[in-house]
Amino acid sequence: MIDLYTWPTPNGHKIHIMLEECGLPYKVHAINIGTGDQFKSAFLKISPNNKIPALVDSDGPDGKPIALFESGAILLYLAGKTGKFLPQSDRAKYDVLQWLMFQMGGVGPMLGQAHHFRIYAPEKIEYGINRYTNEAKRLYGVMDKQLKNHDWIAGDEYSVADMAIFPWLRSWQNQGIDWADYPHLKVWFDRIAERPAVQKAVQVLADARKPLLDDKAQKALFGAAQYKKR
Repeated sequence: MIDLYTWPTPNGHKIHIMLEECGLPYKVHAINIGTGDQFKSAFLKISPNNKIPALVDSDGPDGKPIALFESGAILLYLAGKTGKFLPQSDRAKYDVLQWLMFQMGGVGPMLGQAHHFRIYAPEKIEYGINRYTNEAKRLYGVMDKQLKNHDWIAGDEYSVADMAIFPWLRSWQNQGIDWADYPHLKVWFDRIAERPAVQKAVQVLADARKPLLDDKAQKALFGAAQYKKR
């Protein structure tokens, strides 16, 4: 059995999607990042960086339990465990891996900053808003160009790279995006959104999520608690 410690954020949804697509049984443990669950000692034993998602698989590679944090690492672990959504040939595999790293190093961090400065920052700093909105648009443009000639982000097969990117684009309005500027990306986005496993995955803990705008949530996410040595 897989125990998944998660919250309905883009990084959480990556793993929800992969587990649903693979058909693996899993148990959800809610880590409410707005109330500080990510700082509890039991969670930190699994995820020392106090971030969701994290996973414990009772049936690890050697038959013993394994604990993992970082969504990209978890996607690759599940792909290895199931033999799904990561090509076997070296060329195709590295095509997928480069787009997975593109999400982890670019799409996630930059769109996260766009969300922060546009929605959550206590001060509306024009420089920050413009910088990260423009970077969001640039990244959308990179993906739109790639998808002009490909059905999926890494080529001709649906993969962990698609699963990693898709959840981050669900908040396109908060990122200052107009889909009309990215027609090929929009076709891809709608195709993924229609997949039954994806529709089920994005509902995981959806009823528990609330806007993270109250003082307690702001302190948990952006205040001193985030930077306390543990």
